Amino acid sequence: MTTALPPRAGRRCHNALNPLHSTLYFSPDLDREFTGLGIEDPAAVRLAARSAPLGAVGAGTVAATFYNYNVELLAKHLPAVWETAAPEAVLAARLRTADTTLRRLLGEETVTSPEMAEAAELALRATQACTRHARPLYSANADLPVPDEAHLKYWHAATLLREHRGDGHLAALLSLDLDPVEALVSHTATGKGMAPRWVLGSRGWRRADWEAAAERLRDRGVLDAEGELTPAGTDLRAELEEMTDRLDRAPYEHLGAAGVERLTELGRRFLFAAAGAGAFPQDLTGKG
Repeated sequence: MTTALPPRAGRRCHNALNPLHSTLYFSPDLDREFTGLGIEDPAAVRLAARSAPLGAVGAGTVAATFYNYNVELLAKHLPAVWETAAPEAVLAARLRTADTTLRRLLGEETVTSPEMAEAAELALRATQACTRHARPLYSANADLPVPDEAHLKYWHAATLLREHRGDGHLAALLSLDLDPVEALVSHTATGKGMAPRWVLGSRGWRRADWEAAAERLRDRGVLDAEGELTPAGTDLRAELEEMTDRLDRAPYEHLGAAGVERLTELGRRFLFAAAGAGAFPQDLTGKG
């Protein structure tokens, strides 16, 4: 049975859960775990951590499923990284990192609390309505076993919901004719996306690629001469998020309005605690 939700309730819930999943990629624990596997390059660490559910894939598969990474960067590390550590070993290291990271950021009292167990069950219930078709990253993660401990169940469910929305978001990007770099530039222009230096450092694009994409967006009327979103650009980004919401509505409708509200409340509580403990770089987002 599905329940009508307030506007953007699913998006607000996603915005509370997704960053807690992402603490993994900024955690020093991830680098320590992967160094133990013999993977030391930061780009290889993060590419392997996210793509491991897909198996020993190459650059082409990851370029398709990640969307906004330069295939030249991917080809430097994939599929070679799997010769150093098999996907199964990477997945085990990833889960160990989630464990130590959440314990460090949230504290033992929160990790073992009834609220964490409640959030895990709510998030897992939402995933029951996720769909696999045309959602490769979600589907690959859905094949993984659900962990036993509540905080890891919560992290696993947040991962599923993140990738489910993300796979739908890629369909929306294609529909609105935003290529990988244009998607990044226009997101940064909202003030909510990653700052350019973080994008260029992690996605493998050059400053010339960024500027060329900005010029294309100016030609389309999405950006103005100063690189700010025009009214048409603001409308385009709003349409993109609304289309993503439609493609991602099933898990939140399945959970119901009261469940979504409670999960959002708990998710924000955990997220604020993690952010307050230094989970993310201070200059991660913004236009500068």
